[in-house]
Amino acid sequence: MEELAFDGSSPDVGVLVKLNGLARLAPGWLDHLARLLGEYGMPAASVALVLWCWWRVARRQGDDAPAAVAGVVWSALAALIALGLSVPIRQVVQRPRPLDGQQNLYVLVRGTSKFSFVNDHSTLAMAIGVGLFMVHRRAGLLGIGLAAVEGFLRVFLGVNYPTDVIGGWALGTAAALLLAPLATLGLVPLTRALGRGPAGTLVRSARHPVRKRALGVWGDTVDPVRDAAACDKDLAA
Repeated sequence: MEELAFDGSSPDVGVLVKLNGLARLAPGWLDHLARLLGEYGMPAASVALVLWCWWRVARRQGDDAPAAVAGVVWSALAALIALGLSVPIRQVVQRPRPLDGQQNLYVLVRGTSKFSFVNDHSTLAMAIGVGLFMVHRRAGLLGIGLAAVEGFLRVFLGVNYPTDVIGGWALGTAAALLLAPLATLGLVPLTRALGRGPAGTLVRSARHPVRKRALGVWGDTVDPVRDAAACDKDLAA
């Protein structure tokens, strides 16, 4: 397995050398921009996307807003869980970074940890993208696009192998999808309760207030808005 991973004829290494070779040919300002985006810009964009999607669904989903907000919250929690899982995975696999196993790489970022599999930047971005896709399709596609760009940049910078990135994408996707049903059981009641309290604007717009419901004498649900409309219709008749 180790020979396959670090043999120069490996497709993994071949893709790394080709993409990192673009960094060697690029002007210095572009390398600097790629370094900033790959290390800080793309993760910040993913977090900003979560905040934007939160604001969006809380104001556009009406009575469904609390459940949608729960989904947005889950995308962030899934990213944190996936990042937590990536730490022991790196310690078990113990794959050295490209700069320790390959010659003649143009390394722009050395990485914050000794081992490279799985890549935590790609893990975070993909978990957020997949989590948001379950709530808001366009935001999710944008998040997945950010994860794709992040993965390209990690290889371009010479800090990760392509399979490190793919592993991060897989981990982020698995965390967001497989744990979502369990997370829904806890988060949806929480956001619904929050929507009925003083902090309700965090999960729904003031333009979509919670309709107060009560039980009628026969146990049926009484909706003041619905019943007022029915009364007006009867009077008109």
